[in-house]
Parts: sequence; C-alpha cells; structure tokens
Amino acid sequence: MKLTINQWAEEDRPREKMMLKGADALSDAELLAILIGSGNTEESAVALMQRVLADCGNNLNQMAKWEVHDFARFKGLGPAKSITILAALELGKRRNLQAQPERKRIICSKDIYELFHPLMCDLPVEEFWILLLNQQGKVIDRVRISQGGISQTTVDVRTILREALLQRAVQIALVHNHPSGNPQPSLEDARLTDRIKQAAQVMQIRLIDHLVVTDGAYYSFNDEGRI
Repeated sequence: MKLTINQWAEEDRPREKMMLKGADALSDAELLAILIGSGNTEESAVALMQRVLADCGNNLNQMAKWEVHDFARFKGLGPAKSITILAALELGKRRNLQAQPERKRIICSKDIYELFHPLMCDLPVEEFWILLLNQQGKVIDRVRISQGGISQTTVDVRTILREALLQRAVQIALVHNHPSGNPQPSLEDARLTDRIKQAAQVMQIRLIDHLVVTDGAYYSFNDEGRI
C-alpha cells in the first residue's frame, strides 16, 4: 500500500524535515515537493518530483529550460504547479545575479563567463551583450545589444560604442550565447569581432575579449589568441 506524505514519519516529511534539519538536509525532489504541495493518486509529491528530475537528468539547470507543456506530461502537474516550479528556478537564477559584486574586477575570461552564465544559461535564443569596464578592469555595466540572432545587421557597432562612451568605459568585452550548446564561434562571429575591435580602437577603447557562452562551457577569442 502506498503511503501518502502525511503517513510518513514526521521527520521524513519535506516541510517538517526542513523545519527540523534545515533546507540543506533536503534533496532536490523534496524541495520541489514542497513547492507543488501534493502529488497524484498513484504517487506522493516527492515520488512525482523524483520522476520529473530523472527525466531531465537530475539537472535543475535543464529543468529551468522547460516550459509548462513539458511538465504537463506528468500526471498531477498542471499549469499552476508548473509555473510555481519555474518561478522558483527563476528566483534562484536572479539570486545568483545579485550575488555578483557591484564592482567586480575582471582578470580573465573565466571571470566574464561567471558573470554572464546566470544570465545566459537558459536562453532559448541568441543574445548579444557587452561588458563595460574602467581602466582598472572593474565592471561598470552589462548591456544587452540585440536578441534573436547574431549578425552584422543585428549588432550595431555604433550602439556598442555609444554605450561605452556614455558610461566612460575604456575597455569592453563582447558576450553572446549559443543555445545549441556548441561554444565554437562561427565565421560571422569572427568577422563581427574584428569589425568591433577596429571601430573601438578608433575611439581609444580596448576590446579585451569576445566570449561565446553555453550552459557549462565557453569559447574565449582572447584565450585562443584571436583578439
């Protein structure tokens, strides 16, 4: 006979367990079970979320890329519960963003990647951003330039230079994502990098890098000697 969560020992119930032992003591499935509140007629909320997690490789980053219809494949996960899960994952993403220091100093390509990964890891389309830095390499701002594809027509070099000049940046880095998961730059990526570098030099602004970001990897033009 299947036991409901209410029939479990009190210390094993997700909410009670969290109160007794803290959030760190709970598995991902138990935390997600708290969000949805109940399972279905065949399984508890914990068992249901264990199955959902298994379907996305036990990877919360992968789950964050799901949409409501992906959750709907599981009995007991209607739009309300699905949106609750997605909202919680979005809050986690925003928390990571806010954890970044206001004036972080950029030393290497990994610093840039860690700054942009939370922004870009779940994006379904390409976005092109610039990172503005002062003379000491400290972050001034991050600015999205375009969305939905990278080309010389969608990325306006004048917009990039205007943002740098308005915020008195003397160094910039280019960052865009590849939703495909392949971090290798295209020929168009390389041409655009050269075009922006040449234009920036005229304005005495240094292009320090161009990163192609994916969820778990990145390509650095600077590290590969292409800047």
